[in-house]
Amino acid sequence: QEHMVESGGGLVQAGGSLRLSCAASESIFRTNAMGWYRQAPGKQRELVARITSSGSTNYADSVKGRFTISRDNPKNTMYLQMNSLKPEDTAVYYCSSDPPLTINGRQYWSQGTQVTVSS
Repeated sequence: QEHMVESGGGLVQAGGSLRLSCAASESIFRTNAMGWYRQAPGKQRELVARITSSGSTNYADSVKGRFTISRDNPKNTMYLQMNSLKPEDTAVYYCSSDPPLTINGRQYWSQGTQVTVSS
């Protein structure tokens, strides 16, 4: 069972933009804060942006002012607009709830999408 499915990502030059989308099951989306996470090679997965069910947002300092998280509640979909991308934004990006969806001790994530920013 896929709880969250994301789309978007790809290869872009530094300074460019990309948009990620995350469609989640209604039971998860409607009652939870949602988050975008990323994991670069050799690094731990980190939360880069979160949005509550009421629309309040928080960002990691590294993306503040460049990334925008939003959600469309009727569509159970969340977005991450990434502007002014930098090579250090290169990572696999995931969505989940915040804290991450955990069922019977197992965490659930979207399938992940590669974002590569070339210099």
